[in-house]
Amino acid sequence: MRHTPISAAVLLSLVVASAQAGQPATPAAMTAYANQLLDAQKIASDGPGVTVLVARGDQLLYKGARGMASIELGVPMQPDHLLRIGSVTKQFAAAALLKQIDEGKARLDDPISRFLPDYPNGSKITLLHLLNHTSGVKSYTGIPGYMGNPVRRDLGTAELIKEFKDLPVDFQPGEKWAYNNSGYVLLGAVVEAISGKSWHQSIDELLLQPVRITGVHYQAGDRLFKGMAQGYTLNAQAQVAPAGYLSMTQPHAAGALIANAEGLWHWNQALHGGKLISAASYQRMTTPEGPAQPVHYGFGIATATLRGQPMLTHGGGIHGFVSVLDYLPQSRTTVVILRNSDGPGLAMETVARKLAAFAVGEPFAPAQAVAVPAEQLKSAEGVYAREDKQSRMLRVKDGVLHSQRSSGGSTALIALGGDRFAFPDSLTEMQIERGADGKAVAARVFNNGEKDDAERWVRSGELPSELVFIPLSAAQMQALVGSYVSPQFSVRVFVDEQGRLQGQAPGQPAFELKASTPRRVHVPQVDAQLDFSAEEGQAASVTLLQGGNTLVMARK
Repeated sequence: MRHTPISAAVLLSLVVASAQAGQPATPAAMTAYANQLLDAQKIASDGPGVTVLVARGDQLLYKGARGMASIELGVPMQPDHLLRIGSVTKQFAAAALLKQIDEGKARLDDPISRFLPDYPNGSKITLLHLLNHTSGVKSYTGIPGYMGNPVRRDLGTAELIKEFKDLPVDFQPGEKWAYNNSGYVLLGAVVEAISGKSWHQSIDELLLQPVRITGVHYQAGDRLFKGMAQGYTLNAQAQVAPAGYLSMTQPHAAGALIANAEGLWHWNQALHGGKLISAASYQRMTTPEGPAQPVHYGFGIATATLRGQPMLTHGGGIHGFVSVLDYLPQSRTTVVILRNSDGPGLAMETVARKLAAFAVGEPFAPAQAVAVPAEQLKSAEGVYAREDKQSRMLRVKDGVLHSQRSSGGSTALIALGGDRFAFPDSLTEMQIERGADGKAVAARVFNNGEKDDAERWVRSGELPSELVFIPLSAAQMQALVGSYVSPQFSVRVFVDEQGRLQGQAPGQPAFELKASTPRRVHVPQVDAQLDFSAEEGQAASVTLLQGGNTLVMARK
């Protein structure tokens, strides 16, 4: 019998389509879709890599890897390689403390003074405050300059706590919510005080060993870990470079674990399958409360929705690595993405959500651009404001509607028709609202493709005139050149080899500065403005204006 050959592209479309009828994805369809999605990300085969895993309950749907684990040695990334997981560590630390609470060794409303008697105001800070980021203590990773040389030192738990314990608090315990790495260092210290062992040894003995999870470890500096990927970043010239060094004693219980994708899958199975902590503790862990409720944060885990289903999620970012761990309780679906670069280049959360949606049989349709009359686009222009006073501008450029937040760059939107627009490389959409007269009155932004997660931006005015940039002479540029510093931020202004004025913050790529006057320059990519002082000769200071904030920096 003669067979008509089927092209690879047609075969792929047939396999993918088989999971798009509301039925959970098969391993074959999941593999085809995951490969298609990763192909679209254009991950360089000779650049930093990524590992990806998708599973439903005990069934592995997809496990794969792209890029390099070690660029220098030419080692390709493998699906079982170990990578740093950063703040995904927090749910391990939280579960360890909850396990101790289940054993009757502590209570959520215990003050930390019971375990750390010398900590300032410890009688007012409870274990609950540490778990859900409502303690108000100063987060040490936010101390100006701390993430430079100070984070390279090896410090014990008590030494690390000394770095922030006497600093002014941000607010009183339980008053507000603010993401806080110091809180999880203190949580780790409490775990140690209860167990008499290190926080990571406690995690291993209380949680990992009983369910035989072998793919999660503390990255001790005096141990070798087989299959550990190298971490990367971008240098000042936007080239791939080794990640900045930090001692892994410093992320502590807030972010010092390493794992492979399969280890995190088994962790999800154990934690969410009721094998590690009591049902009552798990309910508290996954139910935001008090000041943490509006931001949907439990204990080391955030809550969200995906295609109308509840989702439990957390991400991590640490020198040279980024991670995402998602879980959908209704279908017991796990998605893991681990990357060995902290530079731009991979839409981690968007890819994770697309994989999860496909796995449960509710895939997101790709954005298909349609032609929209120029007058319809023009009528949507204006300034739009949210209740919290943030603003965004909608402006037509070269026949395309662009959106620009007050604290971000300009994004070209994809017209979907019917006054609907999609943000590229994202699941977020925008819908223009019009009054009875047909004029735009508001814009509704649906984050992550979820219709119940809408922000309403009310049109508040007409667009300001577009900036007109002017060339600067060599002398005018030299008057601005220099390093400017403040306790909160610093920037270096210089002229590059092509004669362009550039600005660069520590650890960030350089941006070309565009001048509107001899003493005022702009960074259009991030909607920032730099006003230099007006004295003769070199400027003595510069004022940064961005997102409604003002910061003065003096010449160093």
